[in-house]
Amino acid sequence: MSELTLEQIHDFKGKYPKQLWYLFFSEMWERFCFYGMRGMLTFFMINQLFMDEKVANLQYGATQAFVYAFTFIGGLFADKILGFRKSLFWGGILMILGSLILATDPQKFFFLGISFNIIGTGFFKPNISTMVGALYKGGDVRRDAGFSVFYSGINIGALLGGYACIAIGKGTFLESMVPEHLRWNVAFGLAALVMTISLLTFIYTRKSMGPIGLSPIETNSEGNAGKKWYEYAVYLGALIAIPLIMKMVAHTQYTDWFMYTIGPFSLIYLIYEMTKHSWAEVKKLIAALLFILFSVIFWAIFEQAGGSLSIFAANNLNDKLFGLVTLDPNGVNNAANSLFVILFAPIIGLIWIAMAKKKIEPNTVVKFGLGFLFLGFAFYAFYATRFFVDLRGMTSLDVFTLAYFIVTLGELCLSPIGLSIMTKLSPARLQGVMMGMWFLASAYGQYAAGLFGASIVSDIDNASAMDKLVSYTEGYKQFALYAVISGVILIAISPLIRKLMQDVK
Repeated sequence: MSELTLEQIHDFKGKYPKQLWYLFFSEMWERFCFYGMRGMLTFFMINQLFMDEKVANLQYGATQAFVYAFTFIGGLFADKILGFRKSLFWGGILMILGSLILATDPQKFFFLGISFNIIGTGFFKPNISTMVGALYKGGDVRRDAGFSVFYSGINIGALLGGYACIAIGKGTFLESMVPEHLRWNVAFGLAALVMTISLLTFIYTRKSMGPIGLSPIETNSEGNAGKKWYEYAVYLGALIAIPLIMKMVAHTQYTDWFMYTIGPFSLIYLIYEMTKHSWAEVKKLIAALLFILFSVIFWAIFEQAGGSLSIFAANNLNDKLFGLVTLDPNGVNNAANSLFVILFAPIIGLIWIAMAKKKIEPNTVVKFGLGFLFLGFAFYAFYATRFFVDLRGMTSLDVFTLAYFIVTLGELCLSPIGLSIMTKLSPARLQGVMMGMWFLASAYGQYAAGLFGASIVSDIDNASAMDKLVSYTEGYKQFALYAVISGVILIAISPLIRKLMQDVK
């Protein structure tokens, strides 16, 4: 297995390369950890750290912004020094340590554990997606389908972790098995356990990847002689950064300064890298940047899931699905989107392949535009929950779940295709950086999501459930309008973007 060449990997038969499934399972368990954590953050901060809702929304946005901002940094270090494999391993170790710290005493060590997870995710997340792209040669029409399947793996982990962790912490799942005073410890400990499984999965299957993901220092020993210490400097720098990250995450004003800095810096760096490429490559990178810009808007609205929608689920949703099944509303908020992705991602992937064969597949820009339109319709559905409210301010879990189904259709038009288009539009030497830029856009989306969420919190002190419902749903109607307008604009300028993309479909 260690002697596989890149050509042998690319020359796979059928719809998917076998290595895709190895990365699928490693990513699945890592996403269990990540989405389990994400699903607990806002609820935990309000009910265990006793933050008010506005502060919790801002804090959630800050925390998630740092998670995604560090994917840019992780992609940069992977490209230049570590390679994708060592970056994955190091990120996994940090995530395990962070989850174990939280499991020890989540109230006392909350920001310390979160800081470990932020840096660990930065090293892990962008690089495994880049390795998926490396399994395909240029022009392979099966790439989008591969990313769609990979995306369903992400969501199996998100489904399991998103429901299990928050439900264990709240005491609505495994309540007879977990003592009340240990519920949050067990919830965070479960994240550590599954992250360990993810790392072991990657370690035992990495030889099948051939040359994919090796360190550039190791693969070009002549030009990089004596640079092994760079690798150790990255590890040491990551550890030294933890106290700084801890301080910045705990105080959201530092997040503002960071976000004002990292974006311009990354653009300046990318422009510098563009000067080393041909005009044809630069045009493709400009197209990639346009996709990135629109994705910021998409994620700012979509990521209400972990912030304002989490609070909405806790305060305003009943616990009956179809009037029959009793489910934790926060668990549904965290897991419904993932369940729908699991069910429909493979189907959407196969639809793209079938349409491509008939030469009627929508181009990537139109897919993006459709993603925004579906997102807008979904938030109109979240707004519509106000028409099903009872006198206690509690509304329908059914309508809420339907809204997530529509969200999923939008996400499947945009996110897996976004991962794929970054690998197709980027020169080989900038693959990790551009994937990092894609996730950096998510960081700005998360940051804006926190600001958006905080802006729709009821200003009434000690607001009733009904007051909160009116305030949040009015905000969702505004978000829906923003999404629809963005989708229309994107579809309108699609011919211009297609020219910049040139031969890339």
